Amino acid sequence: MSFSFTNTSTFTLTHARCLASKIAADLYQMQIFYGKPTDKEIEEYLEEVIILLLNNYLGSVTYGFKKGENWVIALKYSAGINGVVTTDDRSGRVTPGVNISGANWYSFLNYSATYFSAPSAERDKVMTSVPINRTNGEEPRIGGMWNADKTYSNGGVSLNRHSFS
Repeated sequence: MSFSFTNTSTFTLTHARCLASKIAADLYQMQIFYGKPTDKEIEEYLEEVIILLLNNYLGSVTYGFKKGENWVIALKYSAGINGVVTTDDRSGRVTPGVNISGANWYSFLNYSATYFSAPSAERDKVMTSVPINRTNGEEPRIGGMWNADKTYSNGGVSLNRHSFS
């Protein structure tokens, strides 16, 4: 006797919003502890993440404070599309009390391989709906190590959160 089981899952707007809400909660905690990002910035970041997740264009995105070319405190979210249900942690536990004097709020985004392999017309069509106009740049450095501390997942897509402080 043998059994077989097939399960297909479609990643939807609802899944993307659920994942983005976890990032929102983290960013609001950053706002409480450090005064940034603003509510408007959070809204724009979330819309960007939703659009990029829906199109499999998000590689990773980092939000935090940098001084010079180094992160002082940051949260980095790396997207993984594996179709497997993984841990779905609660958001939060942003490190409070980091000295950010002289540091500026900053965000850095890496696109996925799917983004770079998509036809430019398709990519341009998607990117016109993203509320943030990103420019090329260098990712800030860290003077230590990223700490893998959370995984948010929904609909077969995960966001692995790493923190630095």
